[in-house]
Amino acid sequence: MTVLSGAAVVLPGRMLMPGTVVIEGDRIADVSDGRRAGGDDLTGHFVLPGFIDVHVHGLHGVDALDDAGAIDRIARLLPRFGVTAFCPTSVACSPADLERMLTAVRRARERSPEGARVLPAHLESNFINPDFKGAQPAECLRSPRTPAASTPDGEFTGRDILDVIAAARPDVGILTIAPELDGALDLIRDLVRHGHRVSLGHSGASFDEGRAGIDAGATQATHLFNRMPPLGHRAPGLAGAVLSHDSIAAEVVCDGVHVHPVMVAMALAAKRPERLMTITDATSGAGLPRGTQTQLGGRRITVGDAAYLDDGTIAGSVLTMDRAFSVLVQTIGASLPDAAVMCATTPARELGLDGFGVIAPGASADLVVLDASLRVSRTYIGGRLVHGNTGP
Repeated sequence: MTVLSGAAVVLPGRMLMPGTVVIEGDRIADVSDGRRAGGDDLTGHFVLPGFIDVHVHGLHGVDALDDAGAIDRIARLLPRFGVTAFCPTSVACSPADLERMLTAVRRARERSPEGARVLPAHLESNFINPDFKGAQPAECLRSPRTPAASTPDGEFTGRDILDVIAAARPDVGILTIAPELDGALDLIRDLVRHGHRVSLGHSGASFDEGRAGIDAGATQATHLFNRMPPLGHRAPGLAGAVLSHDSIAAEVVCDGVHVHPVMVAMALAAKRPERLMTITDATSGAGLPRGTQTQLGGRRITVGDAAYLDDGTIAGSVLTMDRAFSVLVQTIGASLPDAAVMCATTPARELGLDGFGVIAPGASADLVVLDASLRVSRTYIGGRLVHGNTGP
Protein backbone atom coordinates (compact mmCIF):
# COMPACT_ATOMS: atom_id res chain seq x y z
CA MET A 1 0.00 0.00 0.00
CA THR A 2 1.22 3.51 -0.87
CA VAL A 3 -0.21 6.55 0.93
CA LEU A 4 0.27 9.99 -0.63
CA SER A 5 -0.72 12.52 2.03
CA GLY A 6 -0.70 16.27 2.52
CA ALA A 7 -0.72 17.33 -1.14
CA ALA A 8 -3.45 19.25 -2.91
CA VAL A 9 -5.34 16.45 -4.69
CA VAL A 10 -6.79 17.66 -8.01
CA LEU A 11 -10.24 16.26 -8.75
CA PRO A 12 -12.70 17.22 -11.51
CA GLY A 13 -13.99 20.64 -10.57
CA ARG A 14 -12.36 20.85 -7.16
CA MET A 15 -9.30 20.18 -5.03
CA LEU A 16 -8.74 18.56 -1.64
CA MET A 17 -6.34 20.85 0.24
CA PRO A 18 -4.78 18.90 1.84
CA GLY A 19 -5.89 15.48 0.73
CA THR A 20 -4.78 11.85 0.79
CA VAL A 21 -4.67 9.24 -1.97
CA VAL A 22 -4.23 5.57 -1.05
CA ILE A 23 -2.90 3.14 -3.65
CA GLU A 24 -3.31 -0.62 -3.30
CA GLY A 25 -1.84 -2.71 -6.08
CA ASP A 26 -2.55 -1.01 -9.39
CA ARG A 27 -5.67 0.83 -8.21
CA ILE A 28 -6.64 3.84 -6.17
CA ALA A 29 -8.19 2.45 -2.99
CA ASP A 30 -9.26 5.66 -1.27
CA VAL A 31 -9.36 9.44 -1.72
CA SER A 32 -10.04 11.57 1.35
CA ASP A 33 -9.75 15.02 2.88
CA GLY A 34 -6.90 15.80 5.23
CA ARG A 35 -3.67 14.04 6.07
CA ARG A 36 -3.00 10.45 7.09
CA ALA A 37 -0.28 9.56 9.56
CA GLY A 38 2.48 7.34 8.24
CA GLY A 39 2.03 8.28 4.59
CA ASP A 40 4.46 10.03 2.27
CA ASP A 41 4.32 13.71 3.24
CA LEU A 42 3.71 15.66 0.04
CA THR A 43 2.96 19.02 1.58
CA GLY A 44 3.41 21.75 -1.03
CA HIS A 45 2.80 19.36 -3.93
CA PHE A 46 -0.12 18.55 -6.23
CA VAL A 47 -1.39 15.05 -7.08
CA LEU A 48 -3.10 14.81 -10.48
CA PRO A 49 -4.24 12.06 -12.84
CA GLY A 50 -1.40 11.07 -15.14
CA PHE A 51 -1.21 13.02 -18.38
CA ILE A 52 -2.44 11.32 -21.57
CA ASP A 53 -0.98 12.64 -24.84
CA VAL A 54 -2.95 11.58 -27.93
CA HIS A 55 -0.54 13.24 -30.38
CA VAL A 56 3.20 12.69 -29.93
CA HIS A 57 5.64 11.98 -32.77
CA GLY A 58 8.78 11.68 -30.70
CA LEU A 59 11.03 12.91 -27.94
CA HIS A 60 14.71 13.40 -27.10
CA GLY A 61 16.01 12.52 -30.56
CA VAL A 62 13.65 9.56 -31.09
CA ASP A 63 11.00 9.62 -33.83
CA ALA A 64 8.09 7.17 -33.85
CA LEU A 65 9.00 6.10 -37.41
CA ASP A 66 12.72 5.60 -36.71
CA ASP A 67 12.95 1.83 -36.19
CA ALA A 68 11.33 -1.12 -34.44
CA GLY A 69 12.54 0.02 -30.99
CA ALA A 70 11.47 3.66 -31.25
CA ILE A 71 8.07 3.25 -29.57
CA ASP A 72 9.60 1.54 -26.53
CA ARG A 73 12.23 4.27 -26.19
CA ILE A 74 9.63 7.03 -26.32
CA ALA A 75 7.49 5.18 -23.74
CA ARG A 76 10.42 4.99 -21.32
CA LEU A 77 11.16 8.72 -21.68
CA LEU A 78 7.66 10.12 -21.24
CA PRO A 79 7.05 9.51 -17.49
CA ARG A 80 9.67 12.11 -16.56
CA PHE A 81 7.24 14.64 -18.06
CA GLY A 82 4.20 13.25 -16.22
CA VAL A 83 2.84 11.25 -19.17
CA THR A 84 1.37 7.88 -18.20
CA ALA A 85 -0.18 6.94 -21.59
CA PHE A 86 0.25 8.11 -25.18
CA CYS A 87 -0.73 7.55 -28.79
CA PRO A 88 2.41 7.14 -30.94
CA THR A 89 1.81 9.41 -33.92
CA SER A 90 2.98 9.08 -37.52
CA VAL A 91 3.27 11.52 -40.35
CA ALA A 92 2.10 10.42 -43.80
CA CYS A 93 4.49 7.69 -44.88
CA SER A 94 4.94 4.61 -47.06
CA PRO A 95 3.08 1.35 -46.38
CA ALA A 96 6.34 -0.31 -45.29
CA ASP A 97 7.13 2.42 -42.76
CA LEU A 98 3.56 2.41 -41.46
CA GLU A 99 3.54 -1.37 -41.12
CA ARG A 100 6.82 -1.30 -39.17
CA MET A 101 5.52 1.34 -36.78
CA LEU A 102 2.20 -0.42 -36.19
CA THR A 103 4.02 -3.70 -35.54
CA ALA A 104 6.14 -1.89 -32.93
CA VAL A 105 2.99 -0.42 -31.39
CA ARG A 106 1.38 -3.86 -31.16
CA ARG A 107 4.44 -5.42 -29.54
CA ALA A 108 4.77 -2.57 -27.05
CA ARG A 109 1.09 -2.86 -26.10
CA GLU A 110 1.40 -6.63 -25.55
CA ARG A 111 4.22 -6.24 -23.05
CA SER A 112 4.02 -4.94 -19.48
CA PRO A 113 4.95 -1.29 -19.75
CA GLU A 114 8.40 -0.18 -18.67
CA GLY A 115 7.27 3.39 -19.19
CA ALA A 116 4.12 5.15 -20.33
CA ARG A 117 1.29 2.95 -21.52
CA VAL A 118 1.30 2.60 -25.31
CA LEU A 119 -2.14 3.27 -26.74
CA PRO A 120 -3.34 2.59 -30.30
CA ALA A 121 -1.56 4.87 -32.76
CA HIS A 122 -2.65 8.21 -34.16
CA LEU A 123 -2.04 8.39 -37.91
CA GLU A 124 -1.72 11.87 -39.38
CA SER A 125 -2.70 9.98 -42.43
CA ASN A 126 -2.03 9.98 -46.15
CA PHE A 127 -5.55 11.35 -46.74
CA ILE A 128 -5.09 15.04 -46.02
CA ASN A 129 -5.26 18.21 -48.14
CA PRO A 130 -1.95 18.91 -49.93
CA ASP A 131 -2.56 22.66 -49.60
CA PHE A 132 -2.64 22.31 -45.81
CA LYS A 133 -0.02 19.59 -45.44
CA GLY A 134 2.38 21.64 -43.32
CA ALA A 135 5.39 19.43 -42.69
CA GLN A 136 3.68 16.32 -44.07
CA PRO A 137 5.52 14.90 -47.12
CA ALA A 138 3.53 15.71 -50.27
CA GLU A 139 4.83 12.61 -52.05
CA CYS A 140 3.01 10.40 -49.54
CA LEU A 141 -0.46 11.94 -49.88
CA ARG A 142 -3.20 10.02 -51.66
CA SER A 143 -6.84 10.47 -52.72
CA PRO A 144 -9.62 8.80 -50.71
CA ARG A 145 -11.77 8.53 -53.87
CA THR A 146 -9.32 6.46 -55.91
CA PRO A 147 -7.26 4.54 -53.37
CA ALA A 148 -6.34 1.88 -55.93
CA ALA A 149 -5.42 4.32 -58.71
CA SER A 150 -2.46 3.28 -60.81
CA THR A 151 0.91 4.83 -59.93
CA PRO A 152 4.36 4.78 -61.47
CA ASP A 153 6.45 1.69 -60.78
CA GLY A 154 7.77 1.66 -57.23
CA GLU A 155 5.13 3.98 -55.80
CA PHE A 156 2.26 2.96 -53.57
CA THR A 157 -1.48 3.51 -53.70
CA GLY A 158 -3.98 4.68 -51.12
CA ARG A 159 -5.31 1.13 -51.12
CA ASP A 160 -1.90 -0.10 -49.99
CA ILE A 161 -2.14 2.22 -46.96
CA LEU A 162 -5.70 1.12 -46.18
CA ASP A 163 -4.64 -2.53 -46.39
CA VAL A 164 -1.94 -1.93 -43.77
CA ILE A 165 -4.52 -0.26 -41.53
CA ALA A 166 -6.99 -3.12 -42.04
CA ALA A 167 -4.34 -5.65 -41.00
CA ALA A 168 -3.60 -3.74 -37.78
CA ARG A 169 -6.99 -2.38 -36.72
CA PRO A 170 -6.59 -2.89 -32.93
CA ASP A 171 -3.41 -0.83 -33.03
CA VAL A 172 -4.85 2.12 -35.00
CA GLY A 173 -6.82 4.42 -32.74
CA ILE A 174 -7.11 7.79 -34.51
CA LEU A 175 -6.77 8.87 -38.13
CA THR A 176 -6.54 12.48 -39.25
CA ILE A 177 -8.59 13.06 -42.43
CA ALA A 178 -9.41 16.17 -44.49
CA PRO A 179 -13.21 15.95 -44.94
CA GLU A 180 -13.38 18.09 -48.09
CA LEU A 181 -11.38 15.66 -50.23
CA ASP A 182 -13.29 13.70 -52.85
CA GLY A 183 -14.35 10.43 -51.25
CA ALA A 184 -13.35 11.48 -47.72
CA LEU A 185 -16.85 11.23 -46.23
CA ASP A 186 -17.19 7.62 -47.39
CA LEU A 187 -13.74 6.89 -45.97
CA ILE A 188 -14.68 8.46 -42.63
CA ARG A 189 -17.83 6.33 -42.44
CA ASP A 190 -15.86 3.19 -43.25
CA LEU A 191 -13.15 3.90 -40.67
CA VAL A 192 -15.72 4.64 -37.97
CA ARG A 193 -17.62 1.46 -38.87
CA HIS A 194 -14.41 -0.48 -38.23
CA GLY A 195 -13.91 1.04 -34.80
CA HIS A 196 -11.43 3.84 -35.51
CA ARG A 197 -11.74 7.43 -34.33
CA VAL A 198 -11.54 10.03 -37.07
CA SER A 199 -10.03 13.45 -36.40
CA LEU A 200 -10.54 16.31 -38.86
CA GLY A 201 -7.39 18.21 -39.73
CA HIS A 202 -4.73 19.28 -42.24
CA SER A 203 -7.74 20.55 -44.10
CA GLY A 204 -9.08 23.51 -46.03
CA ALA A 205 -12.68 22.57 -45.28
CA SER A 206 -15.40 25.19 -45.23
CA PHE A 207 -17.82 25.36 -42.31
CA ASP A 208 -20.31 23.17 -44.19
CA GLU A 209 -17.65 20.66 -45.23
CA GLY A 210 -16.47 20.45 -41.64
CA ARG A 211 -20.00 19.82 -40.40
CA ALA A 212 -20.39 17.12 -43.06
CA GLY A 213 -17.29 15.40 -41.70
CA ILE A 214 -18.75 15.51 -38.21
CA ASP A 215 -22.06 14.15 -39.46
CA ALA A 216 -20.15 11.31 -41.18
CA GLY A 217 -18.77 10.25 -37.79
CA ALA A 218 -15.65 12.27 -37.00
CA THR A 219 -15.42 12.92 -33.25
CA GLN A 220 -12.12 14.79 -32.93
CA ALA A 221 -10.19 17.67 -34.52
CA THR A 222 -6.42 17.63 -35.00
CA HIS A 223 -4.46 20.57 -33.50
CA LEU A 224 -7.26 23.15 -33.63
CA PHE A 225 -6.42 26.31 -35.62
CA ASN A 226 -3.24 24.81 -37.09
CA ARG A 227 -3.20 23.68 -40.74
CA MET A 228 -6.77 24.80 -41.34
CA PRO A 229 -8.23 28.11 -42.60
CA PRO A 230 -8.26 30.93 -40.04
CA LEU A 231 -11.46 31.48 -38.11
CA GLY A 232 -13.38 34.27 -39.85
CA HIS A 233 -16.59 36.05 -38.94
CA ARG A 234 -18.01 35.50 -42.44
CA ALA A 235 -16.23 32.24 -43.24
CA PRO A 236 -15.81 30.32 -39.96
CA GLY A 237 -14.30 27.32 -41.75
CA LEU A 238 -13.34 24.06 -40.10
CA ALA A 239 -12.37 25.81 -36.86
CA GLY A 240 -15.85 27.30 -36.63
CA ALA A 241 -17.46 23.92 -37.28
CA VAL A 242 -15.40 22.36 -34.49
CA LEU A 243 -15.97 25.18 -31.99
CA SER A 244 -19.74 25.22 -32.58
CA HIS A 245 -20.41 21.47 -32.48
CA ASP A 246 -20.43 19.83 -29.06
CA SER A 247 -20.07 16.27 -30.36
CA ILE A 248 -16.49 16.86 -31.46
CA ALA A 249 -13.50 17.20 -29.13
CA ALA A 250 -10.52 19.27 -30.24
CA GLU A 251 -6.80 18.91 -29.71
CA VAL A 252 -4.90 22.11 -28.94
CA VAL A 253 -1.12 22.64 -28.77
CA CYS A 254 -0.41 24.71 -25.66
CA ASP A 255 3.14 25.91 -26.28
CA GLY A 256 2.37 29.59 -26.89
CA VAL A 257 3.76 29.24 -30.43
CA HIS A 258 1.28 27.12 -32.36
CA VAL A 259 -1.73 28.97 -30.94
CA HIS A 260 -1.81 32.37 -29.24
CA PRO A 261 -2.83 32.01 -25.57
CA VAL A 262 -5.85 34.26 -26.15
CA MET A 263 -7.12 31.86 -28.84
CA VAL A 264 -6.66 28.91 -26.48
CA ALA A 265 -8.67 30.79 -23.85
CA MET A 266 -11.39 31.48 -26.44
CA ALA A 267 -11.50 27.81 -27.41
CA LEU A 268 -11.69 26.86 -23.75
CA ALA A 269 -14.66 29.19 -23.26
CA ALA A 270 -16.41 27.82 -26.35
CA LYS A 271 -15.71 24.11 -25.90
CA ARG A 272 -15.23 23.78 -22.10
CA PRO A 273 -12.43 21.60 -20.67
CA GLU A 274 -14.56 18.50 -21.31
CA ARG A 275 -14.24 18.97 -25.07
CA LEU A 276 -10.60 20.10 -25.32
CA MET A 277 -7.53 17.86 -25.25
CA THR A 278 -4.13 19.32 -24.55
CA ILE A 279 -1.53 17.75 -26.84
CA THR A 280 2.16 18.30 -27.39
CA ASP A 281 2.43 17.41 -31.10
CA ALA A 282 5.98 16.75 -29.90
CA THR A 283 8.69 15.78 -32.35
CA SER A 284 12.03 14.12 -31.68
CA GLY A 285 13.28 17.66 -30.99
CA ALA A 286 11.31 17.87 -27.73
CA GLY A 287 13.64 18.12 -24.77
CA LEU A 288 16.70 18.95 -26.91
CA PRO A 289 18.66 22.25 -26.92
CA ARG A 290 17.89 25.00 -29.43
CA GLY A 291 19.76 24.56 -32.67
CA THR A 292 19.81 20.76 -32.43
CA GLN A 293 19.02 18.98 -35.69
CA THR A 294 17.01 15.77 -35.65
CA GLN A 295 14.28 14.14 -37.79
CA LEU A 296 10.53 13.93 -38.28
CA GLY A 297 9.54 11.01 -40.48
CA GLY A 298 12.99 10.99 -42.08
CA ARG A 299 13.08 14.75 -42.82
CA ARG A 300 15.50 17.05 -41.05
CA ILE A 301 14.10 19.44 -38.45
CA THR A 302 15.79 22.04 -36.29
CA VAL A 303 14.87 22.83 -32.69
CA GLY A 304 13.80 26.40 -31.92
CA ASP A 305 10.70 27.64 -30.11
CA ALA A 306 9.06 24.87 -32.16
CA ALA A 307 10.44 22.36 -34.68
CA TYR A 308 11.17 23.66 -38.19
CA LEU A 309 11.96 22.15 -41.58
CA ASP A 310 14.93 23.56 -43.49
CA ASP A 311 12.58 25.85 -45.46
CA GLY A 312 11.19 27.38 -42.25
CA THR A 313 7.93 25.42 -42.20
CA ILE A 314 6.81 24.71 -38.65
CA ALA A 315 7.00 20.95 -38.17
CA GLY A 316 5.41 20.10 -34.85
CA SER A 317 6.51 21.21 -31.42
CA VAL A 318 9.32 20.77 -28.91
CA LEU A 319 6.75 20.79 -26.11
CA THR A 320 6.43 18.36 -23.21
CA MET A 321 3.18 17.76 -21.30
CA ASP A 322 4.43 19.19 -18.02
CA ARG A 323 5.20 22.45 -19.82
CA ALA A 324 1.82 22.37 -21.56
CA PHE A 325 0.12 22.02 -18.17
CA SER A 326 2.16 24.92 -16.81
CA VAL A 327 1.23 27.13 -19.80
CA LEU A 328 -2.45 26.34 -19.28
CA VAL A 329 -2.32 27.39 -15.65
CA GLN A 330 0.26 30.17 -15.57
CA THR A 331 -0.24 31.82 -18.99
CA ILE A 332 -3.78 31.02 -20.12
CA GLY A 333 -5.27 31.19 -16.63
CA ALA A 334 -6.99 27.79 -16.48
CA SER A 335 -7.68 26.41 -13.02
CA LEU A 336 -5.72 23.38 -11.89
CA PRO A 337 -8.82 21.14 -12.10
CA ASP A 338 -9.65 22.39 -15.62
CA ALA A 339 -6.06 21.93 -16.79
CA ALA A 340 -6.08 18.38 -15.40
CA VAL A 341 -9.29 17.63 -17.29
CA MET A 342 -7.71 18.83 -20.55
CA CYS A 343 -4.45 16.93 -19.99
CA ALA A 344 -5.92 13.67 -18.67
CA THR A 345 -9.68 13.31 -18.23
CA THR A 346 -10.88 14.40 -21.66
CA PRO A 347 -8.26 12.36 -23.59
CA ALA A 348 -9.17 9.28 -21.53
CA ARG A 349 -12.87 9.77 -22.20
CA GLU A 350 -12.37 10.37 -25.92
CA LEU A 351 -10.32 7.19 -26.24
CA GLY A 352 -12.81 5.13 -24.22
CA LEU A 353 -10.33 4.46 -21.40
CA ASP A 354 -12.61 3.65 -18.47
CA GLY A 355 -10.98 4.14 -15.08
CA PHE A 356 -8.21 6.38 -16.41
CA GLY A 357 -7.65 10.12 -16.38
CA VAL A 358 -9.32 10.67 -13.01
CA ILE A 359 -8.49 10.31 -9.32
CA ALA A 360 -11.27 8.21 -7.77
CA PRO A 361 -11.58 4.96 -5.80
CA GLY A 362 -11.26 2.02 -8.15
CA ALA A 363 -9.55 4.00 -10.91
CA SER A 364 -6.16 2.98 -12.23
CA ALA A 365 -3.34 4.43 -10.12
CA ASP A 366 -1.79 6.40 -12.97
CA LEU A 367 -0.74 9.60 -11.22
CA VAL A 368 1.65 12.51 -11.51
CA VAL A 369 2.95 14.51 -8.54
CA LEU A 370 3.95 18.12 -9.27
CA ASP A 371 5.90 20.41 -6.97
CA ALA A 372 4.88 23.97 -6.13
CA SER A 373 6.47 25.18 -9.40
CA LEU A 374 4.44 22.60 -11.39
CA ARG A 375 7.52 20.52 -12.15
CA VAL A 376 7.20 16.73 -12.18
CA SER A 377 8.30 15.19 -8.92
CA ARG A 378 6.96 11.64 -9.32
CA THR A 379 5.01 9.59 -11.84
CA TYR A 380 3.09 6.42 -10.97
CA ILE A 381 1.78 3.97 -13.57
CA GLY A 382 -0.49 1.20 -12.32
CA GLY A 383 0.56 2.05 -8.78
CA ARG A 384 4.24 1.61 -9.57
CA LEU A 385 6.68 4.49 -9.17
CA VAL A 386 8.31 4.86 -12.60
CA HIS A 387 9.87 8.31 -12.21
CA GLY A 388 11.17 10.18 -9.17
CA ASN A 389 11.78 8.85 -5.72
CA THR A 390 10.19 8.86 -2.30
CA GLY A 391 13.15 10.44 -0.53
CA PRO A 392 13.36 14.02 0.69
